[in-house]
Amino acid sequence: MSLAALTGSRLRAARTALGLRQGDVAARADISASYLNLIEHNRRKVEGAVLQRLADVLGQPAASFHDGISGALLEDLRGAAAAASEAGPAPEIARTEDFAHRFPGWAGLLADLHHQNAQLARSLSALNDRMTQDPHLSASLHEVISAVTSLRSTTGILVETDDLEPEWRARFYGNLAQDSDRLAVGARALVGYLDGFGLADSPGIAVPQEEVEAWMAALDWHLAGQGGRRVAKADLPSAAARQLAQGWLDVASRDAAALPDPAVSTAFARYGPDPVRISADLGADVLAVMRRIAMQPHSAVGLAICDASGTILLRKPVDGFAVPRFGAACPLWPLFTALARPMTPIEVVIETPGPVPQRFVARAFCQPSHPGGFHGPELRQSAMLILPAPADGGTAQPVGSTCRTCPRTVCPARREPSILTA
Repeated sequence: MSLAALTGSRLRAARTALGLRQGDVAARADISASYLNLIEHNRRKVEGAVLQRLADVLGQPAASFHDGISGALLEDLRGAAAAASEAGPAPEIARTEDFAHRFPGWAGLLADLHHQNAQLARSLSALNDRMTQDPHLSASLHEVISAVTSLRSTTGILVETDDLEPEWRARFYGNLAQDSDRLAVGARALVGYLDGFGLADSPGIAVPQEEVEAWMAALDWHLAGQGGRRVAKADLPSAAARQLAQGWLDVASRDAAALPDPAVSTAFARYGPDPVRISADLGADVLAVMRRIAMQPHSAVGLAICDASGTILLRKPVDGFAVPRFGAACPLWPLFTALARPMTPIEVVIETPGPVPQRFVARAFCQPSHPGGFHGPELRQSAMLILPAPADGGTAQPVGSTCRTCPRTVCPARREPSILTA
């Protein structure tokens, strides 16, 4: 069922939620009850003035009945379905859009619970890996267990032996004091280590990158406005996330110094969001310009950055273009094409799948670096700006989010079957 066909269903759901009769709503909207009945059963298309009158009667904006839901929410729901299909019968994938439109609150809750479940699963897996393989954690646990065993042995002797000579009793008391200090130090080290891992204060977030991106989103992605401050524990609980965040703050500070706001604004007004031309005009790195364009206050431009392995390092989302939180992204993104063509600007009009496909202009650029000089490795980093596509964008490259939840049945780059076509 198309999104347009769901308009009637959403009107019917809104009317019944208010306890209004079909005839009363039709009369107040100046249409016949039979016409409203056809609309509510998706047998007649409704738009324009009629839809506005119905929306006014129901006390909701007209856009709430005909606008599509975000691609990110649909992607999250499909991810939840993919996880559920591994444990039992798959949910009704074909009715994902219908479910999200009819019950947006429940859809959002389900997506949030799916995220929490995935995060907790990763926390458990990571902690299990550390408990079995991490030598530092093993040594800390051994120290705590050793101190506890020694304390128990010493206290057992003191309790069970009534005729200890004063000299030996003093020695045992000294041992108790030393072992207590050992236990306190070992326990503090263990707690501090787990706290640095991000488990003590934030058990639901296992991946530091997700912590950092949530923190950036709370700042409206305007890191340059943070000046030269240091990331504190009050900002992010885990040490790993604080380290990543500080790295991005330092990058933003360098970008702002090389590309001051007035210069960026002037160049943007002259060239538009063209990072290559702005770079040539201002004498700055292309990737720095791309970061400055996307990370301005209230910017509607999306940004994805990856390294030479294709691992996404930063995900600034834009509505309608879903970047996967977990797993590999679509290999057809220009972001990855740029990796094989360093220092070459790549612009492609891309189209995301869905009942109402959305188009974007993707501008990608890969910049190599050689921190070790002639004798060191070449490092590559690629960035992609995600911009609104013009109405006359012509043909577009079909892309998805990730193979597992991409509904395209024919794709030369598919890695695994989609849960949407099973």
